[in-house]
Amino acid sequence: MNHTRLPRPPFVLGAAGVLPPLACVGLTLVDPALTLPATIGGGLYAALILSFLGGMWWMEALLRRDDRGWPYLVAVLPSLIGWALFLQPLLAGGSIRVALILLGLVIMVTPLADLRVGDAMRAIAGWARLRWALSLGLGSLTLVLGLIAPR
Repeated sequence: MNHTRLPRPPFVLGAAGVLPPLACVGLTLVDPALTLPATIGGGLYAALILSFLGGMWWMEALLRRDDRGWPYLVAVLPSLIGWALFLQPLLAGGSIRVALILLGLVIMVTPLADLRVGDAMRAIAGWARLRWALSLGLGSLTLVLGLIAPR
């Protein structure tokens, strides 16, 4: 795969992807009564995006026709991590704050996994820069939601 530049839609839609958690932060500032639903909603969105990243890694391994198990294992980890982080606070009364802070940190480091997953993503000019920007943006907003979440 030899791309000279990243197409415009990933930039536009990627940037739009930080609007839902930004809206959730805004809701908590406008109406403190919405803090719990807004932090849960923003966190679930972040967990969905984390799962989406795992799907990209899975497809990367499939396109390479990789016979090794570890790339597919790494690809399912984001879904399991997002699920596990939210299972405790939603079902067992655990801390939504801790779940959001851990989720934000995980999202912020996901571009490091891109480096190990394969060459196809790295071959697209501008991809790494966009991934870092979006991951740091979503991860930071998820951290903010964690900090403002009810105790």
